[in-house]
Amino acid sequence: MQRSQRNNRENSEKSSNIKGPIFAVAPMLDWTDRNCRLFHRQLSARALLYTEMVTTAAIRFGDRDKLLGFSHEEHPVALQLGGADPAELAFAAKVGEDWGYDEINLNVGCPSDRVQSGRFGACLMLEPALVAECVAAMRAAVSVPVTVKCRIGVDEQDPEEALDKLADAVIAAGVSALWVHARKAWLKGLSPKENRDIPPLDYDRVRRLKARYPNVFIGINGGINDLDAALDLLKTLDGVMLGRAAYQEPALLGSVDRLVYGVATEDADPYAVVERMRPYIAAYLAAGGRLSAFTRHMLGLYHKVPGARAWRRILTEGGVKEGAGLEVIDAALDALQRRKAA
Repeated sequence: MQRSQRNNRENSEKSSNIKGPIFAVAPMLDWTDRNCRLFHRQLSARALLYTEMVTTAAIRFGDRDKLLGFSHEEHPVALQLGGADPAELAFAAKVGEDWGYDEINLNVGCPSDRVQSGRFGACLMLEPALVAECVAAMRAAVSVPVTVKCRIGVDEQDPEEALDKLADAVIAAGVSALWVHARKAWLKGLSPKENRDIPPLDYDRVRRLKARYPNVFIGINGGINDLDAALDLLKTLDGVMLGRAAYQEPALLGSVDRLVYGVATEDADPYAVVERMRPYIAAYLAAGGRLSAFTRHMLGLYHKVPGARAWRRILTEGGVKEGAGLEVIDAALDALQRRKAA
């Protein structure tokens, strides 16, 4: 057996301690905050939820309660970190574990100007050895799983070579799972928004990686718009991660426990979900919070349902008003019911 083949086999036999299938909601800046995750948890008890990316510098110097605080109802929940210094990532990972997160994830996929100026995120696709150092340092610091979310390559990289090099390095370092956004990222010439749509998807590239590492958790992200597509991908991969589709049409999460995890349960009913959210929202308002901090995440709950436009309009216009309370949600539900009865 050739040495490279033997090394690949030995690395893959360092079997991941994460097993599929896993359905996850992707980490999304300005979207997947603690209020969003609490709302998503009412729709699925099993889906893995991720924080927004938090930089190591923010954890070192910032308000940790604001950055890392979450409700126990959110479990399982993973903390995504942004950074490129192994020692700082180890420190931040340990802080995250102490706060109670179930997993620590390293961002190797975000192409924003912010991460480029700090030489982390998708830039790290160019430095697989450094990513491996970061993973090893984080693993040494914590007992919870350490995972990586990456792209298939950046700029002019050949995805065949780039993804294999990154995967080989982090698997040798003991990564627990690798989530792959199945597109390249273009660090120059495309905005972060364009990087979510313009580079072509290549699911087969991720499948080939899984074939190389059958015993390592390989999950996929990018362009997955519904549960049918997710279930199809789970035939060959260990996990699926939805981003905008899960956020903009959250009701699809209501079927995840039954369809992905095989739980004998009824799908979450959107009306029941709203009722379960009431005590959380009331407590948040009583502590001085604004209604829009929750309602902005709930706008898509009735996507494609008669009355959805009125629901969105009332929550959008009423949620931002000073002193707005649960009566805004009542008004939005009343509009839905009237449209349903018409």
